[in-house]
Amino acid sequence: MNDLTANVGTQERSDSIYFAPLLPWQQTLWSQLTQRVLTQQSLPHALLAAGMPGMGKRAFVWRLVAWLVCRERDTNPLGACGACESCQWLKSGTHPSLQVLPIVSMPINADSDTLQDKPSSAKDKKNTKTTSSSALKIKVDDIRALQPFIYQGGQGVRICVLDHAEQMTVAAANALLKTLEEPQAQVHLFLISDTPAQLLPTIKSRVQQLALQTIEPAVAIDYVTKALGHTINREAVGKTAIEQLIQLANGAPLAAIALAQAPWYSKRSLWLTTWQALRSGKRSSVAASDYWQSQLSIKEFIQLSELMLLDMRRVCLGLGELQKDIKLSAALDSYQPTDSGLETFATSLQQAKVALQQNVQEKFAYDKLMQELADL
Repeated sequence: MNDLTANVGTQERSDSIYFAPLLPWQQTLWSQLTQRVLTQQSLPHALLAAGMPGMGKRAFVWRLVAWLVCRERDTNPLGACGACESCQWLKSGTHPSLQVLPIVSMPINADSDTLQDKPSSAKDKKNTKTTSSSALKIKVDDIRALQPFIYQGGQGVRICVLDHAEQMTVAAANALLKTLEEPQAQVHLFLISDTPAQLLPTIKSRVQQLALQTIEPAVAIDYVTKALGHTINREAVGKTAIEQLIQLANGAPLAAIALAQAPWYSKRSLWLTTWQALRSGKRSSVAASDYWQSQLSIKEFIQLSELMLLDMRRVCLGLGELQKDIKLSAALDSYQPTDSGLETFATSLQQAKVALQQNVQEKFAYDKLMQELADL
């Protein structure tokens, strides 16, 4: 769903993620893996946690990493103790038996893939752009730098976590193959990927994928309902609204929660009204731009627009809308944008994202998008 789930799948990336409660749909897999370790059976040398954001794959991996290095794991099968020397090292980000690539993925004082990222200053925004691009790239020198750690020998578990594994360069992936083909005792490699299709087939053939993607609908509904407390933006919601959130999030519970809490989610009907007013000439694009700038950041408006565009395309193709609560079909009964118009606006949204990465002023980007929306 493009950027609709870009800020989801994401809890705060602090040391607490090592000791967070196990997500309900992960309990069976957790029991299977920990039981293997406790009964002296080795885990697969390399494991892949893959799938769309919002399934909780990173939460599972970091929790398992903490448990594997915990000194008290034999007496704490449900998770790391949080008190031993090893757990203290994790909390401080200095564990000698853990290597993480890229370094920004280390769960200490960084933003992760489960809560929204809300920059509070220009500096924060600049850092966010850096993290989302070059800082996530894994290069061949990064993989080579892991070799001494992997092949150092000695006693004890050693763990390497490669987050955003699809960001490896081809040279880095080829360098990793040697490690995958020559397993070392007590060395565990965890690869995490939001888009596993981008991984080289040779990499995927040498790792075992964790079964993290199947979530029963009833379990998802129960979890999201409890997490939201039966309210969205302080308004009471029923089961239908929760089901819609989960559907919009492609079945990912954490993504559904983040979507509900996004500041733009409650403004979907207002977006539709704005589009109708712009199209009919009842409101100028300049006035609309000024108003929306006071409501949402340009990034949030783009996310909102992408969701609305997705549903408009569905209706124009004769499919049912995903959003049942804003009467999108009724709005499109009198006028439906052309395929070329929808495509042009989609392109404009992508161009706006690129422009923002190049430090184009938000007002300029907002003004241009409103002009495009008026022509949709």
